[in-house]
Amino acid sequence: MRRILIREEYCMGCKLCEINCVAAQVETGNLIKVYRYVPELPEPNVIVEEHDYVTFALQCRNCDDPSCLKACMTGAMHRDPKTGAIRVNQEKCVGCWMCVMACPFGVIRRNTKEKKVASKCDLCADRGTPGCVEGCPNEALVLVEVRE
Repeated sequence: MRRILIREEYCMGCKLCEINCVAAQVETGNLIKVYRYVPELPEPNVIVEEHDYVTFALQCRNCDDPSCLKACMTGAMHRDPKTGAIRVNQEKCVGCWMCVMACPFGVIRRNTKEKKVASKCDLCADRGTPGCVEGCPNEALVLVEVRE
C-alpha cells in the first residue's frame, strides 16, 4: 500500500505541493498553462499549514482504520483494492458530510464545484507518483510503500 510520508522538518512552506496537486488534477503537464489557460481550477487536495516557524503539508493519511469509511452511510467512501487509497465515488456521495466530521485530520472537505461531493487526496491514483510528491523541492513529501 502506498502512502505519502510527510517530513515537516524539511517543509519550507513554499506551497509547491499545492500548485502541483492542482496541475495533476487538470493534467495539462505544464504549470504555466494550468494557471493561465484553465478557467476553473480545482482545489488542491494538500494544504500547507503554517504556524510561526513550523510548516507542514496536510493531506489524507489513508488510515489503516479510516473513520471516514465507517461514517459514510452510502458507501461512497471506499478503499481502492489496487492502491489502498481511500477514494470517493462521486456518484454515490449525497453530501451528508459525515466523512468530514469523522476525519481526525480535517482533510476531507466539500468540493466547491460539485456542491454535494466530498473531496480528498486519492494519491493521484491515475498517475505513477502524486503531483505533490513530484513537485516538492525539499523532499518533505515522500511516497513510500507500507507493508500490511
